[in-house]
Amino acid sequence: MSTFSRGCGAALCMVVLGACSSGGKEPVYQQEQFTAGSNYSRKFAASPQATCEAARRTLLSQGYVIGEARADAVEAKKTFQPEKELHVELNFRVTCAPDRDGSVAFANAEQNRYTIKKTNSAASVGVGMMGSISLPLAGSDDSLVKVGAETIPPGSFYDRFFALLQHQLDQVPRTPLVTPATPPTPLPSAPAVPGTVPVTVPLTPSTPAPADRPVSTIVPG
Repeated sequence: MSTFSRGCGAALCMVVLGACSSGGKEPVYQQEQFTAGSNYSRKFAASPQATCEAARRTLLSQGYVIGEARADAVEAKKTFQPEKELHVELNFRVTCAPDRDGSVAFANAEQNRYTIKKTNSAASVGVGMMGSISLPLAGSDDSLVKVGAETIPPGSFYDRFFALLQHQLDQVPRTPLVTPATPPTPLPSAPAVPGTVPVTVPLTPSTPAPADRPVSTIVPG
């Protein structure tokens, strides 16, 4: 075999090994699009407080356990057991922020998978001069071990959540804003003259003037 053929063969092997090592898939972070039309958020014609309250009611109605509920954020979780030794936990987070026409709700759900790990128990038994011997017992300790985690991608899952959130908003009557009446402004009083003491003069009823007495006329006899 010529030197050229051996060189081409080595280069071809390097290309094949490189393709196998990369798996032909792009890195995960390259899949992030950062587009404005993401389905992780939805706008609502309500205040952030009302939107987050509707989100809390939505999660409660579907069996989620509320871990934290604030005026601008809600966190909840729900557990599943699709198989005998497989447990799945959904962690749901909703954040409400003010928007020009009301509010915008950002939703994010994470799926964690757990499996059961069994650990056999052992006990040590002392046997005279031989020391101690470890004997396995029939019992075992079971524990959950996390085997995977994934953020649920945008799609029908979030569409159903936002649709039910809008339904919860429609069920709550909206109280119209009432502007309190402004009290009338009192008229300014005349300023007091320095060095004077205000005197209160009691009002007394006026005494009527005496009537004219009749004048007797003496007539000579």
